[in-house]
Amino acid sequence: MDTEKSQIEFEQIVERGCGIDVYISIIVATIRGTGLKEETRTFSGFTFSIEELRERLKTNKITHIAMENAGVYWKPIFNIFEADFEIILVNAWHIKNVPEHKTDKKDSKWIAKLLLSGLLKGSFIPKKTIRTSGFNKI
Repeated sequence: MDTEKSQIEFEQIVERGCGIDVYISIIVATIRGTGLKEETRTFSGFTFSIEELRERLKTNKITHIAMENAGVYWKPIFNIFEADFEIILVNAWHIKNVPEHKTDKKDSKWIAKLLLSGLLKGSFIPKKTIRTSGFNKI
């Protein structure tokens, strides 16, 4: 039965995408799509590593990213990536509610698969001007 789950195929809606699983200091990213060999890599949460991931995604012509909403850990990644990619921030409960997907790499691959199939619904994220305005003007 485990083999059947890994063989499930969905119609591809997004040509090239990346699924990102975020933890406190670890980012696991899986790229997938037309003309790409699926690849999963781990990056640190430091800015230089996030920028390295961004360049790798741009080199592979990734257009869409889905990452789970993991506390506040998604924010630096989102802030660095938002100018270059279409990003969907997904409720972790919706993704993790699938059996057999409990490791960093499996989660990242599953997120990428769902992204390319158009099966993820993103959370609301205010525009940058609203996010950065804060309480400075009070």
